[in-house]
Amino acid sequence: MAGESRVTQEEIKKEPEKPIDREKTCPLLLRVFTTNNGRHHRMDEFSRGNVPSSELQIYTWMDATLKELTSLVKEVYPEARKKGTHFNFAIVFTDLKRPGYRVKEIGSTMSGRKGTDDSMTLQSQKFQIGDYLDIAITPPNRAPPPSSRMRPY
Repeated sequence: MAGESRVTQEEIKKEPEKPIDREKTCPLLLRVFTTNNGRHHRMDEFSRGNVPSSELQIYTWMDATLKELTSLVKEVYPEARKKGTHFNFAIVFTDLKRPGYRVKEIGSTMSGRKGTDDSMTLQSQKFQIGDYLDIAITPPNRAPPPSSRMRPY
């Protein structure tokens, strides 16, 4: 019995992400929806085949980091390049238990500042092809809405 649990623990240790060879792996289409008011879209905006109008389509890989995605968004929205602009990321996915979508906040980045979530990848957050990414962008002159991930110091 102890041998069985040891094997399971070894399998868990093997869990780290395998590096993706971007030269040989086809990228996925990531459908990204942004707001510039610091709040994520309401889930009813994704209902019945509808999506918010603020869509960006990005070709990327599952090992894309939040910082990498932040820089791609900044290429499209010059106003988001200002130092101190806050980006809060969430995965929007189909709810298998009831009709509609659910949202899972996964992390945040900030223009011009290093953060603990910068190296977080889509893969590490269980993103699945077909999910959406919702990014709430907060300009530097406005405080982002309180989040459980932000530390008070």
